[in-house]
Amino acid sequence: MKKFIITLIVLGAIAASVGAYYKYRTPGEEVKISKLAVARGDVIESVGATGTLQAVKTVLVGSQVSGNIKALYADFNSIVKKGQVVAELDPSLLQTQIEQARANVIRSQADLDRLKVSLEDAKVKLKRSESLAARKLVAPQELETAQVAVRSAEAQIKSSEASLTQSKASLNQNEVNLQHTVIEAPIDGIVISRNVDVGQTVAASMNAPTLFIIAEDLTKMQVNANVDESDVGRIRAGQAVKFRVDAYPLEEFTGTVSQVRLQPIVTQNVVTYATVIDVPNPQLKLKPGMTANVTIEIARKNDVLRVPNAALRFRPNADTFAALNQAVPPEMQRAAGGGRQGMGGGRPGEAGGAAAAPTAAPGAGSPAGGRAASGESRGAQNPPAPPAAGASQGQGGQRAQSAAPAVEQGQRGASGGQGGFGGGQNMDPEERRRRFQERMASMSPEERAQFEARMRERGMDPNNPGGGTPGGGRGGFGQSGAAGPGQRGQGGAPGTGRPTGQAPASANRAGAQTIDQLFGPLPVTESSGRVWLDASGQLKSVRVRLGITDGTYTELLSGELQAGQELVTAVVTPAQAAAASSRSPLMPGGPGGGRPGQGFPQQGGQRGGGR
Repeated sequence: MKKFIITLIVLGAIAASVGAYYKYRTPGEEVKISKLAVARGDVIESVGATGTLQAVKTVLVGSQVSGNIKALYADFNSIVKKGQVVAELDPSLLQTQIEQARANVIRSQADLDRLKVSLEDAKVKLKRSESLAARKLVAPQELETAQVAVRSAEAQIKSSEASLTQSKASLNQNEVNLQHTVIEAPIDGIVISRNVDVGQTVAASMNAPTLFIIAEDLTKMQVNANVDESDVGRIRAGQAVKFRVDAYPLEEFTGTVSQVRLQPIVTQNVVTYATVIDVPNPQLKLKPGMTANVTIEIARKNDVLRVPNAALRFRPNADTFAALNQAVPPEMQRAAGGGRQGMGGGRPGEAGGAAAAPTAAPGAGSPAGGRAASGESRGAQNPPAPPAAGASQGQGGQRAQSAAPAVEQGQRGASGGQGGFGGGQNMDPEERRRRFQERMASMSPEERAQFEARMRERGMDPNNPGGGTPGGGRGGFGQSGAAGPGQRGQGGAPGTGRPTGQAPASANRAGAQTIDQLFGPLPVTESSGRVWLDASGQLKSVRVRLGITDGTYTELLSGELQAGQELVTAVVTPAQAAAASSRSPLMPGGPGGGRPGQGFPQQGGQRGGGR
């Protein structure tokens, strides 16, 4: 008995020790680095919407006369031809009215004949009175009475002729109404609705009742999609569309944007615009009234290098570098103070950095040297962010690197910016061209060749970068890479303030038939960013130029990256892991207890690498 008790005590002590070990052991001290690889694939920028399918042409077939439905010769889904009888009303009432109208015509004709006889008699009496009056055998009053009788008979004949015409018109009207009792199909098509039955009375006294609804051709249909006002600016006629319907959840249908209607649709203070999409329906699978979940393709790049957006959102902070036993890179130190630097100055950034946003400015040291016009616009579907720390440094084009170097947003262009080589907004074209040439002369031959090649790709003339009127606004550099003055926008052409590749509307007004033909093509989306590589446990930053995005991946235009390279998407330090394990998952901000970041889990309640 004693041995049994001793055995139980020993087992209990061992179990308590094991439990205490697992409960109070410290987490591992290793730093966890999450990565995703650069790969090739398709990047599609799109806009989502919902709409309703309907036939291209739909005709409501009604009745112009009242009566009972005598017969129906078409039903739901009936295929009808133009002129085919689809219904017939009871004609008995109208036939009675026709007989009455014919009797009125005969009576009016008889009255007219009687008055013509009276007129002949009056004329004979007048002729006799005139003969007697010439020989002074009758009094003058009798001659006047005979003349009045003739004129009266002539007036009565005119009245009777009008009455006869009215009777004939009434007869014709009743005969036309009798013809309207036979309802014919106005077009070739399919009956999609029948609203009456045999024996039902239709009343056409106020408006024409609808008997049938006929769709002209269901092999060609339309989708009326309601596009939000924030996305309608990127919709153009001719864009490809893909959509699904609930009836065929595994099948994808295609179409083409044909029209963006100007009439706004306001529903609970939400403004949308009707976008008409032409849809082929050769198999007649699509039916009127179906709800379509539409995806409008704004831009597409096939088989291109693409980087994960999670890597673009990652931004290390001082704690991250300390956990990796790595010194803070110089570009991070320069940007940590924020504020304006150099001649151009820049917007002060915050420690967390800026989210990915489009900008057409070239990398540090390029002729742009400052904030491009397109930096103010939104390119792909990345969220907007505060401006990056640091700024352009005047004519040298040097600027401090951002503390959150995923994307350098809002750098000034060469012409109108504060820090570019173009000078002020009131600079004349000659001075702007001279500064541009000085900047080109300071570049190496390789840099100059690359810069001119980029300008030619965007339709710009490297020999005339400052063309146009001076003082055109900020940042004419834009995506075009030219130093001409331009308005704020996405990729301004020099001196015009228009996006590259977009012709002025006035050039197309002469031959335009619709408002959709006046809109030019969308400007090319281009942005710059920064990603981080894991070089044997050390973070290394890489500057990249980016294109369109689908929300998950972003097109890589240029940079040092190759397919297969792994990019850092998150770094979890031991302190962050410990804080995450000790926090309740129900606390705001997740296990870390703070505001969630975009780069990695936050430590405590502090704001880390993400916005």
